[in-house]
Amino acid sequence: MPVVMDAYQKLLEQARQAVAEKGESGKAVIQVGSATCENAAGAREVLQEFRKHIAASGRSDIAVRQTGCTGRCSREPIVNVMLPGRLPVKYDRVDRDAVHEIFTKHVMGGEPVAERILDAHRHAPPRIEAMFCAGIRCGRAQHLDFAGLFRQLLAEAGVQGEAVNVIEANCFGLCRTQEMGNATHLLLRPSNVIYRITCEADVRDIVNVHIKGGKVVERLLTTENAPIGKRFFQLYGDVPFFNRQSRIALRNSGIIDPESILEYLTYSGFEAMAMVLDRNDRQWVIDEVTRSKLRGRGGAGYPTGSKWKLGANAAGPVKYIICNADEGDPGAYMDRSMLEGDPFSVLEGMVIGAFAIGASRGFLYIRAEYPMAIKRIELAITQMRKYGLLGENILGSGFSFDLEIRLGAGAFVCGEETALINSIEGNRGQPEIRPPYPTDAGLWGKPTVINNVETFANVPVVIIYGAEWFSSIGTEKSGGTKVFSLTGKVAHTGLVEVPMGTTLREVVFGIGGGVSGGKALKAVQTGGPAGGVLPAEWIDTIVDFDTLMKAGSIMGSGGMIVMDEDDCMVDIARFYMTFSQDESCGKCTPCREGCTRMVEILDRITTGLGTMEDLGKLERLGKMIKKASLCGLGRAAPNPVLSTLLHFRKEYEAHVLEKRCPSNRCKALAKGAAAPAAH
Repeated sequence: MPVVMDAYQKLLEQARQAVAEKGESGKAVIQVGSATCENAAGAREVLQEFRKHIAASGRSDIAVRQTGCTGRCSREPIVNVMLPGRLPVKYDRVDRDAVHEIFTKHVMGGEPVAERILDAHRHAPPRIEAMFCAGIRCGRAQHLDFAGLFRQLLAEAGVQGEAVNVIEANCFGLCRTQEMGNATHLLLRPSNVIYRITCEADVRDIVNVHIKGGKVVERLLTTENAPIGKRFFQLYGDVPFFNRQSRIALRNSGIIDPESILEYLTYSGFEAMAMVLDRNDRQWVIDEVTRSKLRGRGGAGYPTGSKWKLGANAAGPVKYIICNADEGDPGAYMDRSMLEGDPFSVLEGMVIGAFAIGASRGFLYIRAEYPMAIKRIELAITQMRKYGLLGENILGSGFSFDLEIRLGAGAFVCGEETALINSIEGNRGQPEIRPPYPTDAGLWGKPTVINNVETFANVPVVIIYGAEWFSSIGTEKSGGTKVFSLTGKVAHTGLVEVPMGTTLREVVFGIGGGVSGGKALKAVQTGGPAGGVLPAEWIDTIVDFDTLMKAGSIMGSGGMIVMDEDDCMVDIARFYMTFSQDESCGKCTPCREGCTRMVEILDRITTGLGTMEDLGKLERLGKMIKKASLCGLGRAAPNPVLSTLLHFRKEYEAHVLEKRCPSNRCKALAKGAAAPAAH
């Protein structure tokens, strides 16, 4: 169907011309984050202040632009300054005073403001940055310490240490399991050359020919597709928080203007959709997604390809596809960030999914508490319709699909598929007994496929780079990466995207910088309010659906909370149990009554009125609720209690037998508190 690719190429050329007319090439570019979290930290004022400085300077060779959030939440607002021929420099916690200093000294004078640089480990950016892939298949099973060897050969060659910065980064996405052997990959900036190296001779040639001689070592150039995260490494590679990540779902966040469809097009936007419509083979799409081992990122981890196959094979001419953006976990904001930072990738994934199952209508169900995400999704839908990427006869393919937004009212249970469907239909958001599953009888009784935001954001990447590439990142059963909102007692909070199979240690210490305040790690809680609490000694647990389930926790949508020695595990369990009790829809007795009774018992324990019998009751109630509840909320609600009873039973016993809270967090049992009155 050449008409599809012809239409796409015309759009792409139009986008390139529009971007070129903005005239940013060869200019100094100032990038300011623009998302809910960034704006709350003052990003709007920072953006306006830079615009005022540019106007006052009279310079026409300086541009300022907005992007989505980079994910480094604890250091916002973040500003990225890119001068022609120089490596980008990132500044954190920028305010109006900082704007003036950054603009006058760096943008105008060319000298970075060292003391304001994000995670500054030097006073001036190095001339060259050498980034070695340390991905699971590429860097962690090496027969040589390539980074160490590189440093040694640099010294032997007389290259000064400050001239080259050597970094061990996370997966570039270039590996092929059957081909890698002893190879790894090296990205050199600012030339942005990627080498595939296997031995000491390769490293020596790079040092002598490229570093010292300034010439490319042609024989070592990789012939693979460019890594999906290369753009991100180019902009953020010198910051440990970023260079240890592998950005796939978040590939454009913090890089492109999320309100510009033309800019998205220039970053391979809608290429996957055009490929799919041009090929016009629904089974091929489903097979690719299946072979990629992409599993649903909403929490259950059901294979996406299998779900799409069920939807495609369901009888009937009317089918629906739904994006579940009802993000309700306390402390989780992955979906919000993706919708605010790169809405087009999510919508592109929805169109591909709709084509695969034969749906002509879709819904994006998003909570009303996300006004900026809603605004940007609405704008994205409008722009897609304008350019023929949504609606009737998309790109001349004969395939028609349109979608609309439905707002949720903040009910946590509506993250469950059948409750969400009820809500869209205008009914009370309560789960239904399954089967039938939504793929057989869902929205208005028609076959319906539901995936979450992150799942759809990964789909275009699977199509462009192929199932083999995507599945080479991650584990045997779970392909690709997972986005986590890393919060709690950790030095660097924010959004983290890492390959499936990465350890908790790598996330908490390698990326998060370890426990804040010099405290000792006590536990990590994954999976939101329905997740389990894993003790510090389990820090080397790998992160994937099956492993976390066996460990007594869940992946969930991606919340990850770090707890230190000052946290009381009994109080933590009570907090999450109270949340689940409040959010229970009340339809089934095990969840409605069981959660209430568990909260009552935990209240007694944290006020010094508990007994040893209460610990047995908690375990029996928790196991009963998990077995008998109607939906996933109830079946997972006891996890925080059961996991803390398993790993931190001594804390429960101290509350019950000694009438004290070891962490002094439970007020009734803290040091100096009056003894509780017995009933």
